[in-house]
Amino acid sequence: MTQHHLQGRTEKELLWFQRRSFLQAAAAWTAVGGMGAAHAQARGNVVELVGDALVNGQPLLPQQSILTGDEISTGPKSTVIFVIGNSAFHVRQNSTLSVERGPTLNTVSLLRLLTGAVVSVWGKGNTRQIRTPTLTAGIRGTGVYTEVPANQGGRSYFCNCYGTVELSSGNERELSESSYHQAYWGEGGTEAGSLTPALMINHTDEELEFLARLVGQRTAWQISGKKGRMGIGPGY
Repeated sequence: MTQHHLQGRTEKELLWFQRRSFLQAAAAWTAVGGMGAAHAQARGNVVELVGDALVNGQPLLPQQSILTGDEISTGPKSTVIFVIGNSAFHVRQNSTLSVERGPTLNTVSLLRLLTGAVVSVWGKGNTRQIRTPTLTAGIRGTGVYTEVPANQGGRSYFCNCYGTVELSSGNERELSESSYHQAYWGEGGTEAGSLTPALMINHTDEELEFLARLVGQRTAWQISGKKGRMGIGPGY
């Protein structure tokens, strides 16, 4: 498995793609045609649910759909993997986020992460955003990891695993172009804000690869057949 730095999370959380239940669910999702077939057949878009999660304050059921406009929260030892349009999401335990609607019902215009962590792969399309309390990321087609740690004084972590991302924190702006993990901290506590380089923490190549497969994509390193320097943001 990819080398990575653990910070406030466990190895088990990062190995979700090895679960037999996920492998079976992912195979079934792919076999029946993915998101297009799910929409046509009025099936749910939740690929796997582990433990307890809420959607708009109500318990999430395995066959239910998560729609744009919904708020999702997960409890301890609970995760949910779902697909909307050409984008796939893995929400880690103890997380709260919302997915806001874009031009169509199956287009996410904004992912707003309040607490916790989410791994996400976004297909090509109009510019969309990920927002945390301390940073905003404008994205097109990319794979990213976003975390709002409970013990980091309000700052947020963002890794552009591959793709082009326009990052901002307060008055600071940064264009991130990455083929292999370019990471930042979005620092809180000041009006100006700041973006500081970071190591690759709490996520792996394999997670991105499995999510990309759910929406018929491949990561940048799968396409090129090579990986770059591991998990170092600019200037680190």
